[in-house]
Amino acid sequence: MARPTQFAAYLALAAVCFFWGTTYLAIRMSVESLPPQNLVAIRYMFSGTALLAIAKFSRASLPTGKELLYTSLCGLLIIGIGNGSLCFAELWVPSGLASLYLTTSPFWMIGVEALVPGGQRLHGPTIAGMLVGFAGTVLLVLPDALRDGFGGPMLRGFLILQIGAAAWAAGSIFQRRIEAKAHPVVSGAVQQLATGLVYLGPAVFWHSKPIVWTHRSAGAVLYLVIFGSIVGYSAFIYALTHLPVSVVTIYNYVNPIVAVLLGWIIYHEQIGAIELTAMTIIFVGVALVKHYAPPSAPSKPAAAPSPTPLRASVDS
Repeated sequence: MARPTQFAAYLALAAVCFFWGTTYLAIRMSVESLPPQNLVAIRYMFSGTALLAIAKFSRASLPTGKELLYTSLCGLLIIGIGNGSLCFAELWVPSGLASLYLTTSPFWMIGVEALVPGGQRLHGPTIAGMLVGFAGTVLLVLPDALRDGFGGPMLRGFLILQIGAAAWAAGSIFQRRIEAKAHPVVSGAVQQLATGLVYLGPAVFWHSKPIVWTHRSAGAVLYLVIFGSIVGYSAFIYALTHLPVSVVTIYNYVNPIVAVLLGWIIYHEQIGAIELTAMTIIFVGVALVKHYAPPSAPSKPAAAPSPTPLRASVDS
């Protein structure tokens, strides 16, 4: 029988697999009533403030000076652009399909890592795995591009999500190189609050659509704050602290399954054989990259070691 701490870590991982998978649906419900910039501002101002209040109450060390600045900038890349792009993309792309589009995130992480000084360089097997994943991506996107044209909503959403994935990768790699004294959860709280504050300006002065609160949208926003940002992120950090990274990154494979299933149940989103085949091919590519990746020195979990991470950054 697993030790209590290990059992709790697996329980936390199960929470990440489920809750972060449900955030795709909650975002779609939220943007029915709120402009994306308002959703991001509200969600992360509340979650960041709540987590920082808990940190202050527990007398945790808070980042200051350059650490505070760099941590905030990482938050803007990882959450502000990374997660913000998802909120905008779901104006055009169904939630389940958006989760499939983001299965390419690990490849961005590997590509950006190879470009930065001191990063792991690409080698033959890794490139081969990325090419397999690219083939799956083409299969996933090409039918919609041929049907709607290259200016269609699906391709537009896909490109926005890839910009977000690239920003998430860059922010995550930058975050790992910060000499942080604050606890990862505290740094994550700073990132969330910084993102909420930056989005506050567009939320107040740029009204891309009327705001019409409903019980469903209000509940979805509250769900994102509590279970997506506070519970989900804290569970992720706990799991990453007590379990091998190779085990934790299983949520990259589970989240899209949860998102697709919920999109099908709630919104009757149709995911056909082509999409499922493409997702499988991409996952095979990710598995090949992970299997043949050269071993790296272990490092302590960063504030957004991504939700997420092969996608282990911040939540969705």
